[in-house]
Formats: sequence, structure tokens, C-alpha cells
Amino acid sequence: MRCITIRQPWATLIAVGAKRLETRGWKTNYRGELAVHAGKQVDREACETEPVRSILAAHGYAGPDSLPMGSVVAVCRLNDCFSVLRNDGERALLDGGDRTVEASGEEYRFGDFTPGRYAWELTELQRLPRPVTAVGKQGLWTWEPNGS
Repeated sequence: MRCITIRQPWATLIAVGAKRLETRGWKTNYRGELAVHAGKQVDREACETEPVRSILAAHGYAGPDSLPMGSVVAVCRLNDCFSVLRNDGERALLDGGDRTVEASGEEYRFGDFTPGRYAWELTELQRLPRPVTAVGKQGLWTWEPNGS
């Protein structure tokens, strides 16, 4: 299964269904099943800001030190990859070729929608009942659930 390593708290926000667009500086043509790996780096400042802090608390995370790290936390489907066309500071317009999407509200605050970047649309999110320890890598990599 293809996998992507994401810093915390962003990986957990994806796992709990609060974040459906993962922004990246590079595009991908890959579409299909994707595992979400929580890296070992935590953006502690982001964990203490709203609405991140409240969302994490609502899902049982007391703070940055309670977040799973170095483990796969969810599986989903990488449905599409959009290029960021415009950003007015409150919303971003995303182009996927055959459709255009707007990122706004919490979703907008959870990503870097600078024009020229990309937003990966994640659908069919399934949080794992227990995180599975795995060594992360850069880029898209292959995760084998029974051997990582």
C-alpha cells in the first residue's frame, strides 16, 4: 500500500476526519489507497491553536505529547490532486482539471494553499483502531501492514 508521512497534528486531523485536503509542494499522479503515517515531528504551536486544540481534545488527545508518532494512523483514498490557483487569505481556489474546488473554513486553516502548491483530496477515511508502528520516509512510499 502507498503511504505518506505527515507531521503531527496534521496526520491525526486527517485520521479523525477533520482534514480532507493535504497540501504539498509537489503533485502526484497516483490515485488509490493511501496509508497516513504520523511522523515523529510535532508542530507544538499548531496543537495549541484553535480549532486544532479543540478538535484533538474532542477525540481524546490531551496535547502534543498524547499524539501517536512514528506510526500509521489511518487509511484513505487519494482521490485527486488539485493545483492551487488563487488564495485570498480566507479561501483558496483549487483546480483539478475537470473540476474546481474551494478550500475554506477549518480546511483552509489546516493547509498551506500558496498558489503553485498542490492539495491532495483524501476520501474514504478510516482511522485505525490502534496506530501501527512504522518507519516513515519522504515522498510516497510502500507500507506493508504486516512488516512495514
